[in-house]
Amino acid sequence: MTATRVARAVGWMLLGLVVLVALVVLLFDPNWLRGPIMRQTTEKTGRELVIEGDLGIDWGWPVTRLSAAGISFANPEWAEEDQMLRAENITVGVSLPQLLRRNLMLPEIDLDTVDVFLERHPDGRRNWLLDREQKDEGARLEIGTLSLHDGHIRYFEPAQDTRIDAKVSTSDVDGEAGARPDARGAATAEDNGRVARSAGDAGIRFDAKGRYKGMAMQARGSGGPALALRDETTPYPLDIEARFGRTRVKADGSITSLLKFSAIDLDVDLRGASLARLFPLIGIALPETPEYRTAGHLVRDGKTWRYEEFSGAIGNSEVGGTLQVDTDGERPYLHGALTFKKLDFADLGPVVGATGDTEAAGDAPAEAGGKVLPQTPFRTDRWNTVDADVTLKAGTIRRPEELPIDNLDTRLQLRDSVLTLDPLKFGFAGGTLAGTIRLDGKSEPLNASLKLGVRQLKLAELFPTLDESKSSIGELNGEFDLKGNGNTVAAMLGSADGEAALIVADGQVSRFLMEAIGLHLWEMLRLKLAGDELVQIRCVIGDFGVKKGVMETNALVFDTSVTRIHGSGTVDLGKETLDLTLVPDTKITTAVALPSPIYIRGTFSDPEPSIDPARVAARGLGAVALGFINPLLALIPLIETGPGMDSQCGRLIQEAKAARG
Repeated sequence: MTATRVARAVGWMLLGLVVLVALVVLLFDPNWLRGPIMRQTTEKTGRELVIEGDLGIDWGWPVTRLSAAGISFANPEWAEEDQMLRAENITVGVSLPQLLRRNLMLPEIDLDTVDVFLERHPDGRRNWLLDREQKDEGARLEIGTLSLHDGHIRYFEPAQDTRIDAKVSTSDVDGEAGARPDARGAATAEDNGRVARSAGDAGIRFDAKGRYKGMAMQARGSGGPALALRDETTPYPLDIEARFGRTRVKADGSITSLLKFSAIDLDVDLRGASLARLFPLIGIALPETPEYRTAGHLVRDGKTWRYEEFSGAIGNSEVGGTLQVDTDGERPYLHGALTFKKLDFADLGPVVGATGDTEAAGDAPAEAGGKVLPQTPFRTDRWNTVDADVTLKAGTIRRPEELPIDNLDTRLQLRDSVLTLDPLKFGFAGGTLAGTIRLDGKSEPLNASLKLGVRQLKLAELFPTLDESKSSIGELNGEFDLKGNGNTVAAMLGSADGEAALIVADGQVSRFLMEAIGLHLWEMLRLKLAGDELVQIRCVIGDFGVKKGVMETNALVFDTSVTRIHGSGTVDLGKETLDLTLVPDTKITTAVALPSPIYIRGTFSDPEPSIDPARVAARGLGAVALGFINPLLALIPLIETGPGMDSQCGRLIQEAKAARG
């Protein structure tokens, strides 16, 4: 039987009962109707209704109130418990005008000392649906307000690992309980009418505990006098404090329509271990973060949610802004702006996989075996649950002393599981790192691409912990263009193909630093005694081809007025190992110079420089020119957009070309 037919049958049944009661109420006891009501309900729903106490009726227009004592209503056979509802007393208001139109509408229901068990079966059936198969939403009665007095409500949904046990109570404004009919005796119309109407002066208090989607939960709070289930015009006041796992929430405000949540206006205080832990609660994928706390104003209007003008902290970072979620598309669309008053660079670690999931993995380090590049996988399985377009700005960045980064400006977009940071701009060492990052979460493993421009980085600020660099003058420019595959940053770089290039032209650097690289012991001793000097940087060029995660030098030249150093070798991003040879070619001959190549071996976390005195470094410009002429010519576009062809780097290329010719 369809829901419409069930509702129509129940409506006609109640209409017939009302007419029957009207004819016999003066001649017969209303309890005569208990048998027909129980039988008709059982026939229509397949579930037993038992009325142990007396029936009562309070005639009125447009609402007539029916009351009964000692009520129980059975669950379907598949449910975990036998009874769906037990109540000492029930008062139900029936809309007579709607009943005459063949619509069954109950403007108010008042339940006293009630025990309700609600269950959602893994196959989708719900025991609160009234057709025999519990599948048809249309079989529900239309209920206006629901008032509970000393209620016990339990909810069970095994497919979601959810089991909640809640206690609900009400009290009148003057602190005394409203009049109640005896659990087994007759209830007068006056008593039942007063009980039903007293809900308008009472507040609801609730206390719940259990598990929600696998998380331990607790909640307590208070609400308005009656649950207005379908009223979409009157806000329902709510004050709640809850905990889900390590996530805590406090909310105070109002909700309109408890069935649809058509409007929400709440002041919210939210805190937890990581924003990613909010996914079971809100269904929106957020990144792994350190502990966070926020306070703001949550508003819902139709299908739009807004978390307005919130402020708080993520780790040691101070953040604020406004975020909006639109839910009328294929998936939720998150957009807005975040501004970090202060950004602690360490707090970005979990976002890029630089630290592990401490809740799941304990205190073990994320990068085991001395690895430097982030090893924790990105969780792309949730990227298809949301689209996003959020701008992030940070004016002040707290960072390690050796990392000269000072601001961040980016736009994060997530579309159909493809994440982009475009544009991505950092202030770094007095210059900028700007470009784009793209991660395609639809592929397994991730497809990643990086295009990054390095512009006007100041040498004096590039190595802030190195005293000899503080007097350096000059600017660093460069380009990175890499593509790789992997679910971690380490795997992406370890499989990358592309190119990387860096150039410095027309600067100055510590002479002691350059003499140390050239192993000019006498000059190093003299400078230590007399004081350091600055020498002219003619050009620094580093050009690498990258294939399957291995960076191989195309050109590596450091040319100053006292020393020219050229290098060769590889940097393995997958294994995180170094194999570089630096050959100094001094322009000033001294008796105690050690003209040996310098070898840089080892790993990123433990590099091992060494020398081989038995080998004498090759001297002369010819070796440099002939060895590096082709890679140098490939760098002409970068030199043109950076220092210019009239710079020392431009002249170095001209010298190399002339030497080859």
